[in-house]
Amino acid sequence: MNDAISESTSAGPSPLLDQAVSWARSAGALTLEWFNNPSLEIDSKSDGSPVTQADKAAERHLRELISQAYPDDTIEGEEEETVVGTSDRRWLIDPIDGTKAFAHGVGTYSNLLYAEDSQGPLLGVINLPALGETVYAERGKGCFLNGRRVSVSSATEPSESYLSCTGFYMWSPEMFNRVTRSGYRLRTWGDAYGYALVASGRIDAMFDPILAKWDIMAPAIIVTEAGGVITRRSGGPALEPDSDGYYSAIASNGLAHDRLIDLLAD
Repeated sequence: MNDAISESTSAGPSPLLDQAVSWARSAGALTLEWFNNPSLEIDSKSDGSPVTQADKAAERHLRELISQAYPDDTIEGEEEETVVGTSDRRWLIDPIDGTKAFAHGVGTYSNLLYAEDSQGPLLGVINLPALGETVYAERGKGCFLNGRRVSVSSATEPSESYLSCTGFYMWSPEMFNRVTRSGYRLRTWGDAYGYALVASGRIDAMFDPILAKWDIMAPAIIVTEAGGVITRRSGGPALEPDSDGYYSAIASNGLAHDRLIDLLAD
């Protein structure tokens, strides 16, 4: 468990978390205007990843809400330049996590919102507008799904566990064989949706071999506050990038996490 994220207490969400959830949901409602809409335009960024007018509009919407409420906070996002503030709080926005799913009319995409302060990770929101679900957590306050407290599963054996991933890129044949022979049941409920499923106890583990920082920050505090464990693929802290500057993640209920690290080794 990452030391920067405190263990849960019985306290409920703060007004700040309630505000962040409301903001993420309003951004999600905005993206639904383009979801499965023939007017959606898909462009490519310099790294080859897709971007749409919905990504840009949702980030602009969230930036405006945050800056109006907390003008001194730093705001960083996937689609626009960082605005550096004077307070100790920083917001991180991924307006659409799973743009490929969104662009193909698949409802597992999400809106991610994360905040940290001088003490470390503060809150995270995974909003799934097409599914009507929002999973969110705050440091020391636990994890919630649409207002209901949730936690990770209790499965201990691979034969009773589901392991999900965003896709099978960067999987070697040897790794795939190790995982399937171990007994884990594989699914591809990917992107942040997979971490929401782990945090709410509906699956038992989630793996991504490569992520950007706005992909991992909100899921990390959410999984941890739900009682789970999230690390880099190698087992190091999930909130620190690998040597190439990218992130990787294995999230689980924590009951067989070391075994997953061995199975998913590069």
